[in-house]
Amino acid sequence: MSKYPAIRVSQEQVSAAAAAIKLARTSYLPRADFLAQANRATHNNVFGMFLLSVISPISGPVLGTNSLSSVWGTAVGATVAWEPFDFGLRKANIAIAESARNRAGAQVNVTKLQVAAAAADAYLTILAAQQTVTAAKAGVERARVLNQIVGTLVKNELRPGAEESRTRAELAVAETQLIQAEEAVEVGRATLAQLLGVSPQTITVQSGPLLELPREQQAAAALPASHPLALAQNLTVAEVKSREKALDRSYFPRFNLQGVSYARGTGIQPNGMTGGAASGLGPNIQNWGIGLSVTFSAFELASLRARKEIESYHERTEAARYDQVIQDIVGQIEKANATLAGARRVAQNTPIQLQAARDTEQQASARYKTGLGNIVDVAEAQRILTQAEIDDALAKLGVWRAQLGLSIASGDVQPFVQQTIQ
Repeated sequence: MSKYPAIRVSQEQVSAAAAAIKLARTSYLPRADFLAQANRATHNNVFGMFLLSVISPISGPVLGTNSLSSVWGTAVGATVAWEPFDFGLRKANIAIAESARNRAGAQVNVTKLQVAAAAADAYLTILAAQQTVTAAKAGVERARVLNQIVGTLVKNELRPGAEESRTRAELAVAETQLIQAEEAVEVGRATLAQLLGVSPQTITVQSGPLLELPREQQAAAALPASHPLALAQNLTVAEVKSREKALDRSYFPRFNLQGVSYARGTGIQPNGMTGGAASGLGPNIQNWGIGLSVTFSAFELASLRARKEIESYHERTEAARYDQVIQDIVGQIEKANATLAGARRVAQNTPIQLQAARDTEQQASARYKTGLGNIVDVAEAQRILTQAEIDDALAKLGVWRAQLGLSIASGDVQPFVQQTIQ
């Protein structure tokens, strides 16, 4: 199943979610920014402030000039900032990433269950088609023998020619049924190959105990809450709750320890005089500083409340989906149990049907050979026998398929697999 693309998609989503946890944990690390620049620009300056950042910088004195001449300017610096504590916000954000990873991991199990169920069903479909082929071949052989017998009788003018036409038609019907059964085998093999990611020609099917009635076993009580679908939905609810918790830790001041070191160079002096052609190309004035900054978005409370309300509704939505998943699982288990009980009753009845069909075919053939019956009775008896053989073979597989359905409804196909290899 590892070759099936849907499983690889789910697994890669888990890997992406795990990487998101690593990303969230980097918020504990300090931040360092480095800057270096060189420019040539005019040096006119005016007194005043430009509102560009929280604290707007003013650099250099106001010169009483308005010149288009330019000078070199250089700067190099580094800033380090670290948030020493955050009242649990970063931890809550990491919890969000971990919840997403857990949900993605649970979805992998859901996909594996779906693929395993489809593969097991395709396997049983191939076996059913093969049993149909076996019964259809027997039906073709009976129709061919009957056609030969009737043909001989017609040639000897012991039977009317219409009877030979009828037997040829019955032979054609039997051959068509065989062709359709062989087609079903190849379609089933292609379906299984698609699920396994291999070539259909490499697939061989072994019946094992699947052609016999499985033993009746006391099934363990199914726990809907342990079904992969229920687990995945429960983790979706947990993910929403983790987002709510992160919002609870958001309305707090943000503290940052900051340090800065930089050097600047300029080609103009405070008195307005400029240096040589290369003046200002090298930073020659150094500064450093450390400090603690506190920021607090006081008016974010209203938006945080609205976001928490949104997440609260999301939580209720996902909780309702969880309840629906549990209800659906319980219903599927009940239907699977009913299907299994019905399949066992059918499998107990088909041998009676098969034996009666054999007796009918033998009696009809004997009556025809003695001249007491007609070809219609024989043809009808042979068709009933072929269908009874198919029904009997499929009835046993029907019990296995019903057990597979119960395992799928319970969320674990492993017990079914173990029973098939015993």
